[in-house]
Amino acid sequence: MIDYLAVGHVTDDLWPDGRVTAGGTVMYASRCARTLVQSVAVLTAATSSLDVAGIFPEIDVLRIDAPLTTQFWNVYDGSRRTQFTHVGPVRLHGRDLTPAMCSSAIVHLAPVCDEVDVDVLDVLDADTFVGVTPQGWLRRWSDDGRVTQSPANWAGASRVLARANAAVMSIEDINGDWSIAHQWATQSRLLVVTQSENGCTLFQNGEAVHVSAPQVQQIDPTGAGDVFAATLFVALQRGETPLRAAEMANCLAANSVTRPQMEGLPTPADIARCFEAA
Repeated sequence: MIDYLAVGHVTDDLWPDGRVTAGGTVMYASRCARTLVQSVAVLTAATSSLDVAGIFPEIDVLRIDAPLTTQFWNVYDGSRRTQFTHVGPVRLHGRDLTPAMCSSAIVHLAPVCDEVDVDVLDVLDADTFVGVTPQGWLRRWSDDGRVTQSPANWAGASRVLARANAAVMSIEDINGDWSIAHQWATQSRLLVVTQSENGCTLFQNGEAVHVSAPQVQQIDPTGAGDVFAATLFVALQRGETPLRAAEMANCLAANSVTRPQMEGLPTPADIARCFEAA
């Protein structure tokens, strides 16, 4: 049985010095999940040049062939950052999931640019835990690829949130507008808004509860939100309370930013410390 399935585009992240590195929520979340559970799978779309073994060690990957792997890059004007994208044209649908994927213990819907169709929900087993990081459904981009966040235009919000066991988004995803979080919370079993070093806020049963994060020296925040989401989903599916699961997720996400790039993935020592301290 698949313990954790992540669905979404892996990305090519382009850097000013010419480097191209792999990215995307499916990569960071699945790699984190593999430190917590035994069987992890990914459904993605990318070109045939994708280094599956190198990017997804010990993870089963079903790659749908695409003429372009989704690309992201940043342009800086002083401290101001503008993000751009070239989006791969292949969408991921329910028909792309194998029977084993449909019965995964946890399915993490992890779009980066609106590439995951909501019909994936229609093929999942009724008892599958569905975790959602909707950032990619909230993004819009212009003809030149300039990315903006447009949470008010998330057409599938009510359908996705009604099925999801938990949804995680950052305060930046909703442009700092807490009214959007309160609105979506009324449609959700559990909605979590992450706030970087300030921890997160849980919305459940009409109540909002803030959960503080450990204060650490940040080196590289890349992927921290994905570590948070994967940890939260695994802990919740195992039966932890939302509060305890959020404390665990805050702890592992905080640890992840103290080390660069993939070195920030949870170690056995991190897991033992965070799960015991929570």
